[in-house]
Amino acid sequence: MNQVRVGLSTQLLNSRYSATTLARNNLRMATASGVDSYWVADHLNSLFPRSIATPGYLGVARFVPKVDAQLEPWTMLGYLASRNHFRRLRLGLGVTDANRRHPAVTAQAAATLHLMSRGRAILGIGVGEREGNEPYGVDWTKPVARFEEAIATIRALWNSRGELISRDSPYFPLRDAVFDLPPYRGNWPEIWIAAKGPRMLRATGRYADAWFPGLVSRSSDYASGLEAVRTAASDAGRDPGAITPALSIFVATGRSRDDVEEMLNSDAAKAFALIFPAQMWADHGVEHPLGHDFSGAQDLVPQTLDEHAVRSFIKKVPVSLLKDVLLAGTPDEVIDQAAQWRDSGVRYLVVNNVSILQPTVRKALASYAPFFEILRRLKRL
Repeated sequence: MNQVRVGLSTQLLNSRYSATTLARNNLRMATASGVDSYWVADHLNSLFPRSIATPGYLGVARFVPKVDAQLEPWTMLGYLASRNHFRRLRLGLGVTDANRRHPAVTAQAAATLHLMSRGRAILGIGVGEREGNEPYGVDWTKPVARFEEAIATIRALWNSRGELISRDSPYFPLRDAVFDLPPYRGNWPEIWIAAKGPRMLRATGRYADAWFPGLVSRSSDYASGLEAVRTAASDAGRDPGAITPALSIFVATGRSRDDVEEMLNSDAAKAFALIFPAQMWADHGVEHPLGHDFSGAQDLVPQTLDEHAVRSFIKKVPVSLLKDVLLAGTPDEVIDQAAQWRDSGVRYLVVNNVSILQPTVRKALASYAPFFEILRRLKRL
């Protein structure tokens, strides 16, 4: 039996050809490579600055002209489930926003996908990001508190057995609410929580089926976080071993080491580093251009950054920072790096291909072959 299960995660970008072209192609890659699951992100707009998501910086911008044209994930997963009805691939949201989406709607969407996919849906969920909330008038003052209440509300609705339910909550009160969708063969979708802070780790131990952090650079941080989750589970009377230790991570690869180095030294790759928390920058002796305490993806509002600002920011990015956070290198090197995460306790690795951040279309497309090889080899870890 393999020690590590593998998922493929992608962004839902509209292309020049059709709304479903990229998603269908990525689903085919997931199926052909033999991975266990296919995941899609949940964003209203991109975390990559639109000001440099242009052909001058990013080769694939010729196919995806508007990086902020993000497709709605539950709709897309429902479409894919209808086309993938008899396959074993699980379908996950990685991850949805507990703040922007009302938990009753999330509970309904996840339960619907679970029924459509015959029990293969996974609800990945986290606090979300400022860029998908504040610009749209959604309160962003207490995202963790709202997250905790959202998870408790989802569980309460799923466990209500169709009976009227009332529940006090400062954010999502229920008053004679009804939730009558059934579980699939007695099982609700698994809840995978993206968490890193102490309060979120405790919530993971109380409610989650899997711990699913992203942007973790140190294996020691992962090991200590996993211990905190397991302690919280035990304190809540749950079996700590029943919580799957998962990790969401980005892969940068290419046909050669030179291709990888070219990608890592590109302006696009360095702009991607703006989503890394300030502490990761500080570990490499550099202050994040948005401040020494900047949280990264959670607080970045990239659509407000013009080309001049982005170019000034990326001058500070050391390539060592990208290599520290990503699985970066040739397939052999990436597999060796992934094995280190396995040895730190990871049992489910969900990977996202950022190798396409090449300045040329040719090298971006060429990265798919080594990435496909990595997917196949990760299954043998």
